[in-house]
Amino acid sequence: MYNVPKLEDYSPEALDRASRELLSALEEETSAGRDEAGWKALRDRWMARKNGILTQINDGWLKAAPAASKREVGQRVNQLKQQVEQAIEAAQQRLTAAGTGIKLEAERIDITMPGTRRELGARHPVLRTMDEIVSVFTAMGYSIAEGPEAESDYYNFEALNFPPDHPARDTQDTLFIAGQQRRPQRDRMLLRTHTSPVQVRSMERMQPPVRIICPGKVHRNDAPDATHSPVFHQLEGLCVDTNITMADLKGTLDHAMKAMFGSTVKTSFRPSFFPFTEPSAEVSISCPFCGQKGCNKCKGSGWIELLGSGMVDPAVFGFVGYDPAKYSGFAFGMGIERMAMLRHNIDDIQQFFLGDVRFLEQFG
Repeated sequence: MYNVPKLEDYSPEALDRASRELLSALEEETSAGRDEAGWKALRDRWMARKNGILTQINDGWLKAAPAASKREVGQRVNQLKQQVEQAIEAAQQRLTAAGTGIKLEAERIDITMPGTRRELGARHPVLRTMDEIVSVFTAMGYSIAEGPEAESDYYNFEALNFPPDHPARDTQDTLFIAGQQRRPQRDRMLLRTHTSPVQVRSMERMQPPVRIICPGKVHRNDAPDATHSPVFHQLEGLCVDTNITMADLKGTLDHAMKAMFGSTVKTSFRPSFFPFTEPSAEVSISCPFCGQKGCNKCKGSGWIELLGSGMVDPAVFGFVGYDPAKYSGFAFGMGIERMAMLRHNIDDIQQFFLGDVRFLEQFG
């Protein structure tokens, strides 16, 4: 079996002699009949990167050659490499034609043939509900805005008129990122507790009129139970223009709820408080399950609370450079999981996040 000799002489005659010996050994080994395993062993013996014969002549001949001979030796090594590769490929083709088991060419994928069809899953019920709500508002002329989930205290709280001592900043409610004690309060990072920061960022980038919806994932330090999860989804909306009134807010949300739950659904607005809106209102819909007769879904009241809303507080406009004497606007927000639970009659929010295929297959 051929072994690569160590060259002491790098003259053209010595290189010719060494090359002839190598090619003679190559011809002898490639002409021997082989099966698939034998051909692979031949290929690895001559062309393996770590210790193949080509690697050995590169290391033993070219790298060891004196500077004056490197150019000529390099040319010889390159020629031998091409001849070895051609001989190995020719041996493969001969064995393939002989039907000895090497079918690499024949096994290539025919891209003109139809592929194996993969079973497609169903869109998650939370995302499906979000898409439905988004389509309702985009049909009314709203555009979609997005922002980061890791947000600063400034955008998540300060610019939304949350004072420094507001309880929403408490670590019992908010997931703050550790190791930021030396940073100013407004620069400390947290996982956003609502998608309202997207509204602030959008108002910083554009001048009125503004009509956006902000769907996305939010995080709160809540213990998971049937109605709470530390990770959930919200969709918030913002409309800013001249002469925007509470009537516009009520008309918009009434239309949206009818589009989601049917034309017979009624809406009810009850005074409430949010730091970034004034006046503020909780929005309820008449129970679509019992027609306001009273059932376990509406806890016998005939109404189901769904949204928070209100007119944008002028103090918020001060953070983004809007003139509150010229512009007014309204904002609203809803939990996507809450909407999905109502639409699909689900009584435990944790079902959305357990990954139980039996549950998810119902929405296929």
